[in-house]
Amino acid sequence: MANHPDPQPRQKSEPAPAQGAVRANDVLLLIQTLAEEVRQQPLVDGELDLQTRLDQTLGFDSLTLAELIQRSEKQFSVSLPTQTIAEIETPADLLQAIQHAAPLGTEQTSGSSTTQTIRPFELGHVATLPSQATTLQGVLDWHVEQHPDRPQLYVYQDADQITEISYQQLQQRARRIARALQQQEIAPGDCVAIMLPTSEAYFYSFFGILYARAIPVPIYPPARLSQIEDHLIRHAAILNNAQAKLMITVSEAKPLSQLLRLQVPSIHTITTLADLRSSNTPEADIGTPHPDDIAFLQYTSGSTGLPKGVTLTHNNLLANIRAMGRVVQASSDDVFVSWLPVYHDMGLIGAWLGSLYHAIPLVIMSPLLFLSRPQRWLWAIHRHRATLSAAPNFAYELCLNKIDDSELTGLDLSHWRLAWNGAEPVSPATMQRFTERFGPYGFRPQAMSPVYGLAECSVGLTFPALTRHPRVERIKRDPMTRLGRAEAAEPEDPNAIEVVGLGYPLPGHQIRIIDALGRELPDREEGELEFKGPSATQGYYRDPDKTRALYHGNWLTTGDRAFTIGGELFLTGRSKDIIIRAGRNIYPHELEAAVCQLPNIRKGCTAAFASHDRQSGTEKLVILAESRQTAPEQLEPLKLKINTLALDLLGSPADEVVICPPHTIPKTSSGKVRRAACKSLFEENRLSDPQRAVWQQALRLIKAAAQPQLRRCWRIGVDVAYAGYLWCLLAVLAPIVWTSVAVLPTQPVAWAAARTGARTLLRLAGTRLTIDGRENLPKTEQPCVIVANHASYLDGLAFMAACPQPCRFVAKAELLRNPFARIFLSKLGTEFVERFDVEQGLLDAGRIADSAAAQQPLVIFPEGTLYRMAGLHEFHMGAFLAAAKAGLPILPVTIGGTRSKLRDKSLFPRRGSISLTFSPLITPAGEDWQAAVQLRDQARAEILRHCDEPDLAHTPKNR
Repeated sequence: MANHPDPQPRQKSEPAPAQGAVRANDVLLLIQTLAEEVRQQPLVDGELDLQTRLDQTLGFDSLTLAELIQRSEKQFSVSLPTQTIAEIETPADLLQAIQHAAPLGTEQTSGSSTTQTIRPFELGHVATLPSQATTLQGVLDWHVEQHPDRPQLYVYQDADQITEISYQQLQQRARRIARALQQQEIAPGDCVAIMLPTSEAYFYSFFGILYARAIPVPIYPPARLSQIEDHLIRHAAILNNAQAKLMITVSEAKPLSQLLRLQVPSIHTITTLADLRSSNTPEADIGTPHPDDIAFLQYTSGSTGLPKGVTLTHNNLLANIRAMGRVVQASSDDVFVSWLPVYHDMGLIGAWLGSLYHAIPLVIMSPLLFLSRPQRWLWAIHRHRATLSAAPNFAYELCLNKIDDSELTGLDLSHWRLAWNGAEPVSPATMQRFTERFGPYGFRPQAMSPVYGLAECSVGLTFPALTRHPRVERIKRDPMTRLGRAEAAEPEDPNAIEVVGLGYPLPGHQIRIIDALGRELPDREEGELEFKGPSATQGYYRDPDKTRALYHGNWLTTGDRAFTIGGELFLTGRSKDIIIRAGRNIYPHELEAAVCQLPNIRKGCTAAFASHDRQSGTEKLVILAESRQTAPEQLEPLKLKINTLALDLLGSPADEVVICPPHTIPKTSSGKVRRAACKSLFEENRLSDPQRAVWQQALRLIKAAAQPQLRRCWRIGVDVAYAGYLWCLLAVLAPIVWTSVAVLPTQPVAWAAARTGARTLLRLAGTRLTIDGRENLPKTEQPCVIVANHASYLDGLAFMAACPQPCRFVAKAELLRNPFARIFLSKLGTEFVERFDVEQGLLDAGRIADSAAAQQPLVIFPEGTLYRMAGLHEFHMGAFLAAAKAGLPILPVTIGGTRSKLRDKSLFPRRGSISLTFSPLITPAGEDWQAAVQLRDQARAEILRHCDEPDLAHTPKNR
């Protein structure tokens, strides 16, 4: 593999000015132009000079700074160092950086002697995985035993220099750090914070803490070293919640240890990796790591105030890593390229720990390298022939908006088989535009893979199928917003809502959508999303109240609203008002409370909310505050104070601050700020609408507050009324049908009576029954074996209503103990089989095979049992062995809709339609086992093709 240089920015046609000729006014004009684009209004006179703070005064966040760097390089024909984005705070800083920058066409590198030239990956295939390992340390130890010198990490030091780290090197240096931590009196179970950028030090420190049996607590480093003091103060709440004993950080933070101890009494040491490496203390006996030990704490709040530390054990992490690897067919032949921060779950677990487990080489660079030049990400994928990479939606949008075509010449993305898109709302438009833009460079549409996950489930929860294009459903806006129903929209509907399919639950995991009563909703109905599975957190660290709120029985709440189609997840919004901004969570109530304390801001009259930014593809933070100040010279200092406060609390400024007159912000009747209404007013540009009379405002507030509640109550009432009606209907019809079947003399007549009762029940229940493939039904008295998927207790009733000719069911022998079931099923000619007595089961199977050829068709549900979660499970062989032995054809039948109407372990029926698809007969190719297996596979494939549910038996295993 050739060492391909980074593509260079497009050359300007005009001559480049000499570096010394760059004037301050040129830099100020460049910054003013960008600031006015961001604000969408001109700057106030005197607001911009060489000492103006880019973040506090102008509101520049990291993405805006990255844009400023790119424009500076193009305008002044220079190549700025990567760290410039983290160092410039004022226009004077940028001017100085430009004056000392290298000419265009060169890259600044670290020049460290530890770096080495990039080389091709020829590592060989690893056929086995550490499947018996029970801890992360055990995973690393297994790899060291199997292939100690195999590289695991390739860490970019700068744009074109990289450091290689093998499994053995990672283990040895981590163990040395563990010994040093023990010397610092770090005991098993103690929390150790890591505040480091993406670097070798981070990886050694993380596993060093694990080898000491302590708990790593990753926290994000400051964007600029000059902000370390404020940064540490912001993180005091997280460190106090974790009761961290020690923090590993950069050397510049060590002088602030006394300040931090005042904020966090539990911390006794602030140290660096160099200090820890210098220890030669022998390793102490700390016992054997346990799978239920806490592997690390993932704090979900990036702000102070109410941090939540998600507790993740080794069991949780390994279950998640193995499940994701199985679904995506992870292999040591893959190559993963990542710029994701390693203090966040997507970068830490999804990229690093997942790659480490599956022996995948991970090429990782700092987020600053990506933000300063997004093309570096794509060229790293090209250079290393990467097959896997992941990013939030804004990253794909950044590549679309910030990379010129001239910077892509020679780019090859054809090896990129999975491009995960997650961590923030996924935009259908971004996916389509990225695919179209980079398709000529080898990017395949099916590589784009929207996923869903959350820290409470380690990282991943739902993944789409491997070989498909992204699924985007267009649904009618009015039924969704009013009733929460995802009705398919017509292609020409201009008001349709586009929602992205985020795949199916990982193996061993389940999701469900519930209504306000906690009842599970059927497909295409919106509600609260809950989940459970082996990756689920044990709760929030040292916070029992929030842990209790997290659980709903044995399910965990996500705070998200969603619906499903055929078991696939579609998100519609967040129940909680968390703002996701560039992958970070911001809790608006904390920011609002702080802004309300500022002078000249009306108490309780501030709203913070997210608004989608079409330019960046991410959510922007908007702060709306009421004030009686009206003059521009009064408003600008007020905005500056608000932005300074946002910077102090969140580490980045707001994207937009709006000061509005009193009574602009809508509230509920109880005085709570209605953030969604604020967002609508802002996006519809109606904040300046004239104020209505008090009685008009009151009526509007009452209407606005009452409408959602009335719709919700109406929806619940209709659902409850329907369920009650259906049970009453069943109570009337069931005795009539049971008595008729019991007294009728022959099986065909009894079948006709039962079928009439089933069709009557469905008709009176308003359930539409759709039947496809009637021509494939067997002729009267033609022997065959009918197999169908099993989704609900309604399956048998639906089959009877759809099939005009008499058939015989195969049922479990336990039903014989119930006299009502025994009499009813026996009169229908049911064959009973033993499930638990092996010898009797074999005899039953032989008996059924013998009778299959001589009597009416047999109806068998080869899945054997019910599952509440959508998906087609493995088929048992009994039906197919019987068919092969008797030489009978198999008739596959696909039943749809019954799971949504009545799920397993539920007594709450829902509205909905039912469909049955009769596929063509499949004739056995012989009488032996292989013929039966072939029958099973053909029948199952046919049912899977029609059922619109995931394959839960043939989930791909590791290659």
